[in-house]
Amino acid sequence: MEIFGIKDALDIILVAMMLYYLFRLMKESGTINIFYGVMAFIVVWAIASQMLEMKLTGTILDKFMNIGLLVLVILFQDQIKRFLVELGSQKRWRFLRNIFQHKTNVNNNDVQQWIMAVVYACMNFSKSKTGALIVIQQDIPLENYENTGDIIDAQINSRLIENIFFKNSPLHDGAMIIANGRIKAAGCILPVSHDTSIPRSLGLRHRSALGISQATDAIAIIVSEESGNISIAYKGKFNMKLSSTDLEQRLTRLVANNN
Repeated sequence: MEIFGIKDALDIILVAMMLYYLFRLMKESGTINIFYGVMAFIVVWAIASQMLEMKLTGTILDKFMNIGLLVLVILFQDQIKRFLVELGSQKRWRFLRNIFQHKTNVNNNDVQQWIMAVVYACMNFSKSKTGALIVIQQDIPLENYENTGDIIDAQINSRLIENIFFKNSPLHDGAMIIANGRIKAAGCILPVSHDTSIPRSLGLRHRSALGISQATDAIAIIVSEESGNISIAYKGKFNMKLSSTDLEQRLTRLVANNN
């Protein structure tokens, strides 16, 4: 009889941590029901094939298990990419990243300057009830989404942002993407969230903002065209009806933590 040892306990803890992290990631991405479905399938397979040794049922389920990993990789490639990026971007690994990758020093004054430009533009949008969707890249690259719009690659200033989202501008319906302290692209198309918990009063901009926050670690700022309210979507959650002070503080904290 084998003795339960430290290695076995460590094995259980690692699996539990992995399952918890996957649960949290899929909950944020709005795919938690698929997680429950996969777990239920694994439980049924373990009972039928391993415990009860049901040959016919076990054989059928074994075939599905053999291709299950490939199917999950195809279905959840965005979530897997986000998982790996977040795993490698934790603060405890920063010293290793600095060894293998040169990172340009970020000037906090420059960051605060472009954050204030974004805040000022959003406040003007709020007053005039001009709809806007601004996405700020964090660790996960957004090149695929940038390529759906028009590449700009310009310095961030409030006047340019306001011109992009001017109601007669051809770019105002899409999203503007900010990366590495520059406006990279505008008029971009984002993935739309199909989360059923989103209030019906929220339109396509909010659903797109939530979608990009579920698929990546980006920060999405939304200004409602109907109410003028300013909101932030981050990691699959909304922060609604923000004041200029709230917006500045949240952006400063989120962007500063990433640098």
